[in-house]
Amino acid sequence: MKRRFFEDMQELCGMVSARDDALNLLFLDIDNDNNPQIQAIIHLLKQLDLPDTQPNRFALISRLVNLSESAIIQTLKKAGKNNEEIKKAKKILLDWVCAFHTKTHQEIVEECENRQLLTPFYRQILQGMHHIGKAFNALHCKWKFTLIEDINPTLLEEFGGDMSRLLHELQSIQEISENGEKSDRSYSIPQLKDGQLRAIAYASAFKDEICEIQKAIRQLIKELNNEGDDLFGAKESYIAYFHALKSALSEKSIPKLLDAWREVDRTWMAIKTPIQPAHPLEYYEDHFRKAVAPEWDLRIVHVSPQPHLDIKQQMQKTFDTLYATHKSPNTDSMHALVQHSLHNTHLYLCLPALYYGAEMDGLFSAQVVPNDENVSKQFGKKIFAFPTRILRLAQYRPFMRLTNEIFPAPFLKDAREILFFKPEIWHQLYQISTIGHEFGHIFWIDSDTEIMMNEGGNFKNIEEFKATTGGLMNFFLNDTTELYAPLATALLGDVIRRSVGLIAWMEQGEVLPYYCEGLIHLHILFKARILHFDGTKLHINLSTNDYSNVKTLYTRYYNELAELYIAKQRACIFLERFAQKDSLGNFKPTAPDSRAFVEYFWNRYQEIGQEIDTSDAHKQYLAQLSGLA
Repeated sequence: MKRRFFEDMQELCGMVSARDDALNLLFLDIDNDNNPQIQAIIHLLKQLDLPDTQPNRFALISRLVNLSESAIIQTLKKAGKNNEEIKKAKKILLDWVCAFHTKTHQEIVEECENRQLLTPFYRQILQGMHHIGKAFNALHCKWKFTLIEDINPTLLEEFGGDMSRLLHELQSIQEISENGEKSDRSYSIPQLKDGQLRAIAYASAFKDEICEIQKAIRQLIKELNNEGDDLFGAKESYIAYFHALKSALSEKSIPKLLDAWREVDRTWMAIKTPIQPAHPLEYYEDHFRKAVAPEWDLRIVHVSPQPHLDIKQQMQKTFDTLYATHKSPNTDSMHALVQHSLHNTHLYLCLPALYYGAEMDGLFSAQVVPNDENVSKQFGKKIFAFPTRILRLAQYRPFMRLTNEIFPAPFLKDAREILFFKPEIWHQLYQISTIGHEFGHIFWIDSDTEIMMNEGGNFKNIEEFKATTGGLMNFFLNDTTELYAPLATALLGDVIRRSVGLIAWMEQGEVLPYYCEGLIHLHILFKARILHFDGTKLHINLSTNDYSNVKTLYTRYYNELAELYIAKQRACIFLERFAQKDSLGNFKPTAPDSRAFVEYFWNRYQEIGQEIDTSDAHKQYLAQLSGLA
């Protein structure tokens, strides 16, 4: 019976991959006015009062396929739209994206039912997750345009743009449990009334939307009670999870929120089947109180034909090696917590099958959760990685004019050879960098680290760099092995491309931590003489000597960062060595060479960032890839 189930899982993965590939093909069909989705894009451009040009079509395709707002926001700004017009456009596009993707999810759920794939219990999971997801779409829209687009900007204006003063005032409404424990995130929104701040739980602030979610959860629990799970024996775990979620969503008492959502995490960690439901976990969008975004999705385990590195065991050894340099009696408890979390981490290589809510504004490349270290003390963590989706999306995404302008041709050729024709190397790099990044998040984290270090709101703005560099340190400690030694140049190339690409996120608040990460990488790469900018061209040197320089610098800065984490000092102490805000409130590099490059790239991105390379190079690569398949 399990064999049949896993065969059905492969069928489901095939359906999801086919859906994603059909969506990716829009990039290739960008000039086809007969394509119904291109026709919809032409209509949307007219509705947004934007000219029908290829760069503008590309910006909207990116919004639909990549689920990213960055390209269309820059397009709207370039067209001279004001903040209110951009906010209105965001709402129109979110509705469009939600409608399109929810329809494709519905088709997959219906096909699974029609073909009787999986088992009745797991078909109910798919159907129930979909119905709950539709309700999460409505909640996310209300949350986004109430909190992120309205309350937060208004509060900042009320405090004269003084972020430090606002953050200080918001501490008065920090969520504190009945036991007096401060929460490092929020499940409430702030209100300023008659000069007084107060916090209102989601259940009160979004009453109608949460009522619809609860209704869908109750229906799913009812259906699951009528079925059995003879394959994995997980029926009680799923039902306990959905009960905990329903209870947490309905909680109106601020002091009870932390414990209610911890119970959601606890019950969720008990689900270890190949079909993984998610729940609201992340808080990148809200820089003031780290309100958790209403995300919702279903992930299905996808077995890759590529060999899998034992990255978990490696990262455990790496942390012990790194810790030996910083060992002291004061760090024993932190070391025990980190190793417990690493040992009890479960890695899932997945496809995002169904996604809703905040994930209509961006899906993960990978993720380590839960964020609550008290839960991780007991249950460890889950790491989710989505290599198949990331690879296919990267292959279909057009080559861009700006990329060709910035990077040397031989450097791009080497990267594209790996992307299209060397899947073994691509997957190895993904495991070292992306999955290594997720394990790297676990390093140096104690139960109160984030609260202690986040004064000024900059913890996330160094945490992403710490995570990526944790993965790099694992590589540096193993770079003489037979497996890793040949990958050094390709890995540094990957770091360079990603760091440069992150400059495009300068003005995107929800991904600011990644932008800041990129600035720190660029500082190191320029200092190590891996990169040199002459005013118009970026020169890249990946010689053996320069690899040694960059390895030495990363090791030095990482050890200094580890000391900051051990002491639980303010994150800004580290960040401000590499980046500080300019007169417009954007972080810029402190080093003159990397600052000159960042400002040059940003100006060019604003000018030509959505322009596609007009040669046939991308189509030729795809044609060769199809010929090999």
